[in-house]
Amino acid sequence: MDQAFFDTARDALEGFVVTTIGRPRTWAHSRGLKVWFTDETREHYEAQLIRVEGEPHFEIGFHAEHPKPALNDAVLQRLLAVEPKWRKVLGPDAVAGEFIGRAGWRRISELWPVPDAGVDDDAEAIDIAIEVAARLADYVRAIEPLRT
Repeated sequence: MDQAFFDTARDALEGFVVTTIGRPRTWAHSRGLKVWFTDETREHYEAQLIRVEGEPHFEIGFHAEHPKPALNDAVLQRLLAVEPKWRKVLGPDAVAGEFIGRAGWRRISELWPVPDAGVDDDAEAIDIAIEVAARLADYVRAIEPLRT
């Protein structure tokens, strides 16, 4: 996965959410896509490549990354108070809790395996980028109206 992959995901995501949530602010880079809707960038949505126990994964979901852990806890608690609403959309794969690999940050997100490096077909890579964007759009549509 590279910059072009996440550029494709960004373009798809914008199409998925612009009519329901509004135009997002985005940043695509070689390891991920970050999405937010207000001036508050510490609370955002992200699809990114991470390693868990040495294995690459896509981590897709919502992040609270304030410098003070208490602020992140408060964000997560507000969202957990309305969990039945977002859980209907996101299902059981969405995990709410501590961010993977960063104490103090919080998340509602899930992990997907990254396809083998054998994804050399441009059409297949585009399809995967669109699937990642569609799932990230699910998080945006489920959480953003409850968050703001």
